[in-house]
Amino acid sequence: MSVLLIEVQGTDAIAATEALLAMPEISGTWETETEAEREGVLATIATIVGLVGGTLAIAEQIRKWYQEYKQGESGKKIEKVLIVGRNGRRLLLENATIEQIQQVLDD
Repeated sequence: MSVLLIEVQGTDAIAATEALLAMPEISGTWETETEAEREGVLATIATIVGLVGGTLAIAEQIRKWYQEYKQGESGKKIEKVLIVGRNGRRLLLENATIEQIQQVLDD
């Protein structure tokens, strides 16, 4: 499987990224984005190396995770999430549907 990247920006990017990678269906690592840090923005890059299960179910979980952190329901908040698919396709999660997320996961 090729690598899938997810960039998370916001004050609680680290906590949100750790929660994303704690999902049993997703395996990968993350690091902070040093260029964003220099600009005063906290950003992380998650490198997803494995997805276990159906991509529709994973897309639903990613959408739910995003909404929870975007709205600050967990007490933590993020500003922006970008998924970069294996083929280079980019998708901002702001107004993305579950089907669009699934398509990036499948590509």
